Amino acid sequence: MADIKTIISTIENVYGSNNALNTLKDYERVLDELGVYVYENWEDGELLAGPQEEKYYVSCQWMWPEKKMPNPKGGQRLLDYGCKVTFKKDELKKVRRIKTPDDIRPGTKKGKIDLEPIWIVEITIPKKLMFDIDKGYRGLESNTKDYKTPTPKIDSSDEAIAAPEQTAGAE
Repeated sequence: MADIKTIISTIENVYGSNNALNTLKDYERVLDELGVYVYENWEDGELLAGPQEEKYYVSCQWMWPEKKMPNPKGGQRLLDYGCKVTFKKDELKKVRRIKTPDDIRPGTKKGKIDLEPIWIVEITIPKKLMFDIDKGYRGLESNTKDYKTPTPKIDSSDEAIAAPEQTAGAE
């Protein structure tokens, strides 16, 4: 069962480590390049846990509200590239906002805990695939040239034309 504390520790891990952030960016690039975001609700997922690196794989768990389940065809697309995808239903523990006295846990001043149904999708991507896509991305990036507009040469005779002198009292 997932809870908000797990999500907070995952976010702290990602932002506290350059390696985790770079791994997550490479991971997301794979999902983008393989066209997963074309399918319904895939772009609405939130990181639940990860990235967890193994010797040959990187895995992350993503969550969606039950009513916004990601289209399984997006996961099918990943299977063709050697990724592993698992879908499962679970519940997320959330603290209820206090609006009435009934929303308070007995004996405390904290809100009651509600269970919200969610979908958890665990995606495991081979590191080789991440490396190959990153290599291709960097190759495209190095092939683009920074074309600068040439600055025109101004010789001394053009300066007088470009910026005529103003005379005093000519207003």
